Amino acid sequence: MTVTFDPTSYKNTTRAQWQDAADAWHAWGPTLEEWLGEATELMLDTAGVGTGSRVLDVAAGAGGQTLAAARRVGPTGEVLATDISPAILRHAAAAAAAEGLTTVRTQELDGERLDVGPAAFDAVISRLGLIYFPDRAGALAGQYRALRPGGRMSAVVYSTPDRNGFFSVPVSIIRRRAQLPSPAPGQPGPFSLGGPGVLEEELRAAGFRDVGSQSVPAPLRLPAAADCVRFERESFGALHQMLGGLTPDARDAAWAEIATELAAFEGAGGFEGPCELVVAWGVK
Repeated sequence: MTVTFDPTSYKNTTRAQWQDAADAWHAWGPTLEEWLGEATELMLDTAGVGTGSRVLDVAAGAGGQTLAAARRVGPTGEVLATDISPAILRHAAAAAAAEGLTTVRTQELDGERLDVGPAAFDAVISRLGLIYFPDRAGALAGQYRALRPGGRMSAVVYSTPDRNGFFSVPVSIIRRRAQLPSPAPGQPGPFSLGGPGVLEEELRAAGFRDVGSQSVPAPLRLPAAADCVRFERESFGALHQMLGGLTPDARDAAWAEIATELAAFEGAGGFEGPCELVVAWGVK
């Protein structure tokens, strides 16, 4: 059976899944920042985010990296957090307000159709967002257009499945149980930009120069494998999207198998799920 990828349906489903997962993703915020913190700082460094910077955050989610950028830019800068899900952006706005970061604005925007002023930003950042865009060329073209000459973009993505067992194990189990084909080249997915040079090539194709990348080990550490299962079950929109065609009982069976397999990453010191991130950047 041939399955035709429908980008419009995919994006509609993605938006709905993140609307549903918004509260849980926000609730796991401390775990997210501990896990993604090193890669986030490298992303901000390579995007040149500093005092007074105007920053565009694409697929901002609940805004952990938005707040990190806002702390750097200070009162003379600004950060615009954009996402396809208004529910998750409400968490970003509330977190910024609670911290007194008055330079943060949020706006519901499709990352592939960035309706912002041309050359309006010094930096564009995106943390684990580009991997889920069906039209990455359109997304990167929009980011390039949004930057002033000499402005910088930087993004965080997962590397390859073999280096990301905490996520690739659930993905492979669900794909098998739901009888889903592997994504074709160019289609969105968690590991769609993780191969050597893949994201860098797309940045160059979009017009960016001085392109570079760096791998960042980012093991997901939690007290037990059961905590990883709960984290993913509550808040990973991509997994929920893949499970959508299964019955509730079949979904429960998939999660039970995932729990069994992820237990292999649990030791005397707790759970340590393999994860490697790639930070890639370029200059307009």
